[in-house]
Formats: sequence, structure tokens, C-alpha cells
Amino acid sequence: MIASTAKIHPSSVIEDGAVIGENAKIGPFCHIGPNVVLGDDVELISHVVVIGRTTVGKASKIFPSAVIGGDSQSVHHSALNTTLVIGENCTIREGVTMNTGTVEHGGTTVVGNNNLFLANSHVAHDCRLGNNIILSNNVMLAGHVTVGDRAILGGGSAVHQFTRIGRQAFIGGLSAVSYDVIPYGMLNGNPGVLSGLNVVGMTRAGIERATIHAVRRAYKQIFDGPESIRANAAAIRQEYLDCAPALEILDFIAAESDRALSSPNRGARG
Repeated sequence: MIASTAKIHPSSVIEDGAVIGENAKIGPFCHIGPNVVLGDDVELISHVVVIGRTTVGKASKIFPSAVIGGDSQSVHHSALNTTLVIGENCTIREGVTMNTGTVEHGGTTVVGNNNLFLANSHVAHDCRLGNNIILSNNVMLAGHVTVGDRAILGGGSAVHQFTRIGRQAFIGGLSAVSYDVIPYGMLNGNPGVLSGLNVVGMTRAGIERATIHAVRRAYKQIFDGPESIRANAAAIRQEYLDCAPALEILDFIAAESDRALSSPNRGARG
């Protein structure tokens, strides 16, 4: 179904079954597969491929040479009816690729709202991305990666499969992210080393100075304490019950994960 207000260039191919929302704009030489849903006000500039069981949310904009909804690149991909769901108001720049999920791991890749994907960044199968995230040029997310709200990943950084990146974390350019990165953490290098807290991002988000100081104190107790990272975090939990950002870090550390935790030292102690 194609909305009457949609504007589609005659050189583009819209396969039967595709759903195109109100006021959508599809420029020249685009290809839209039969199981695609484009929301209202979505814009494809030109030479965009959207295939698979893919939904693109309202007012998202996709630039040339992006391929959205392709099969996962997993060797175990079973080519069944897996999906990719992209939220509203996302900007997807030139050459970006995003894959659908795999049946073996839930079948869905999820991208939230208000995200910015710069040129040639990649979102692999079964990833889970929150809102207001920035993936800079050439960022590579392997399969099953989770990225929290407002995280920023610098250009050329690469994230190992099953890794979690916490809310408002900052990943430096060209970093290799092999282990989980705590919320508000900063990670740099190859191999990636936790180098403190994203204080600038916390300030921009409106977190009060006193709260930031409390989180800094918790960070020092967690990573400089006498025991393992997880044991240190568990030991100080009661102290930070009234500090939401610190508690978020402690909960992140306590949660089950397929990866170890990034730390200020090379490798993980958790």
C-alpha cells in the first residue's frame, strides 16, 4: 500500500506488498522490498536499498548507497523471516548497512529513535540500540551488541559481539571494544581501556555537579577497591541508593553478561 501523498521517483522500484506512509519521499534509483514498511515522512534521497522484513519509523532520512534490512552476515543465518525495526527520526548517512536478526537469537535487530549513523557505519544482526545514539564514520557493531541511550561511538571503533555499551558512554575513535563498557564510561585505545567518566556528556545531560562528584567517588571505589570489580560494586551499593547514575552503573555491573567488564587496566578483573 502506497499512501496517496507519497512522492516516488519513477526510476525507483517499489515491490508489491511494501507499505509507504504519508508524505514519504523516495528519490531516484531506490529499491524497496515487498516486506518493507516506511513510516510517514520518511525520506530516501537516492540509490537506497531497503529490503527484508524492515520497518523504518516516521521522519527518518536515509542517504545514498545505504543498504537497510539485508540478511545477517552470520554463518548460522537461516534466511527465515527475521526482522529489522528502526525507530523515528533517525538519520542514516551514506553507505550505512543494517542487518535483520537471526532466528537462533530472537530474530530481531532493534534501533531506537533519534539516532545518527554516519557514513559506512554498520549495525549487525540482533543488535539492540536505544535512543539519541551517534555512530560516527566507519563504526562497526558486531552481532548481539547492546548500546544504551545517548552513547557516542567515535570513528572507526569496532565492538565485539555480545558486548554491552552503557547509557551515555563515550567510545574514542579507532577503539577496540572487547568488553562491556559501564554507563557514563569513557573507553579509548586498542585494546580498549576504560579511562574515566564521560563528565562532559553528563553535564550536557543536565546531571548536577554534586551527583557527578558522587559518581566519580563510586567509580574510584569500584575500580580501585580491594576486591574484584563486581565484589567492590556490590559492597558499596547501599551507599548509593539515592544516586541514580551511580546505581545504574552498579546494576549494569551486577547484570549477567556474555562479556567481561572493561576496566582502567588492560583486560578485565571482573
